[in-house]
Amino acid sequence: MASTSLVQATAIELLALYRSRSASPVEALRSILDHVERRGAPLNAFALLDEQSALDAARASEARWARGAPVGRLDGVPVSVKDLLLTRGWPTRRGSRTVDPAGPWDEDAPAVARLREQGAVLFGKTTTSEFGLKGLGDSPLTGITRNPWDPRRTPGGSSAGAVTAVAAGFGPLAVGTDGGGSIRVPSAFSGVIGFKPTFGRVPAHPASVVGVPPHVGPIARTVADAGLLLAVLSGADDRDPFRAPPAPEGALDAPELGDDARPLRDVRVGVSATLGYIDPAGETRARFASAVALLERLGAEVDEVAPSFADPGSVLRTLFAARAAHTVRDLGPEQRALLDPTVRSAAAQGEALGAVSYLEAERQRAELAVAVAALHRRFDLLVTPTSAAAAPPIEGGALPASFAAPFSLTRQPAISVPMGLTSAGLPLGLQIVGRHFEEALVLRVALAFERESTPLRAPPLRGS
Repeated sequence: MASTSLVQATAIELLALYRSRSASPVEALRSILDHVERRGAPLNAFALLDEQSALDAARASEARWARGAPVGRLDGVPVSVKDLLLTRGWPTRRGSRTVDPAGPWDEDAPAVARLREQGAVLFGKTTTSEFGLKGLGDSPLTGITRNPWDPRRTPGGSSAGAVTAVAAGFGPLAVGTDGGGSIRVPSAFSGVIGFKPTFGRVPAHPASVVGVPPHVGPIARTVADAGLLLAVLSGADDRDPFRAPPAPEGALDAPELGDDARPLRDVRVGVSATLGYIDPAGETRARFASAVALLERLGAEVDEVAPSFADPGSVLRTLFAARAAHTVRDLGPEQRALLDPTVRSAAAQGEALGAVSYLEAERQRAELAVAVAALHRRFDLLVTPTSAAAAPPIEGGALPASFAAPFSLTRQPAISVPMGLTSAGLPLGLQIVGRHFEEALVLRVALAFERESTPLRAPPLRGS
């Protein structure tokens, strides 16, 4: 099969090709690595690439497929991992010059362990803002990561390299983390699928004990691929004291919709273009209105939502400051001088917080969760834009307001799916939010929306 086609292929398509012997894991990996070599430098999506170990894993997978004995659900599929997740044998530097690359690096995070168990071919670690504490795609360690739709623009952060890699064709799947929107917002900016599952659905280690906890989740080019990856990542791991009970077998897979023209007729959807405190750009409003109309055509019962909560930005900033302070607590003055100024400033704010102020922010978080739960008594899902506008320029741009923040604080599942392009050719995202542990419904609605939406063309740098 042509290498260009392998670069464009989804994970599910690659698995079908392996099964039919039309392509092999080694061919797929070589096509992706060649594509990274040809087109990757301007985008700077990777903190680390390990061609040799990836080829070894791909050859082992190829041998298993030749015997008709794949080891798991992702056998032979190339997957990249955000450089916040521990990965045995590779440094996890977290975008920071303060992390010693010498290690030892002898443990896998739960998500990485599940990938290995299911036969995935791990080939690299993707860039992140320092410690995942900034919404832009740069760090002191790796520099600036760029958006494949327009390299003058940011892909957002902190899962910058992950969304850039998937959008650009540097592998069909990536694993990211999302505390304040770090999967969903960059996925919207980059025209890919980004899913933040319910907190605890994907086990994490080391566990987050302060501030806004990052949710581990999938990034993909299709909803079905995202569901497949989420099902793998959600495997049990007792190292996470906050883990959720495992989902029933098959519960997280994207469902089959069949030929039903109105597959959402039993779904009640609350929609809001503003959440009461955000003023989206005109093109965002227009695209969102079209997306809502499509949900109605698919049979959903759609009503406007008037949320009763205020902008939760101050709560999010307080909790992030606390997390920043806790993250750098053991660094001396010389190491602190190496930090991103934004991280250093946030840590200083966190260090100035008193316990009562921190707990007040946690109280407000709980209050917000109660308010959102009240909305979910009326609506199965809440739907908003993902961001108020498209990706901003790297130089002199400011991040647009994000619709992700409330649902980061409430820790419920939320996915971003593409809802079209601006007149400048930049992607916009639709956010679909579900009740806790109802990932299956979120996937079902996202899949129905994706099936009837006009597909985005590939970004300029994905082609061979």
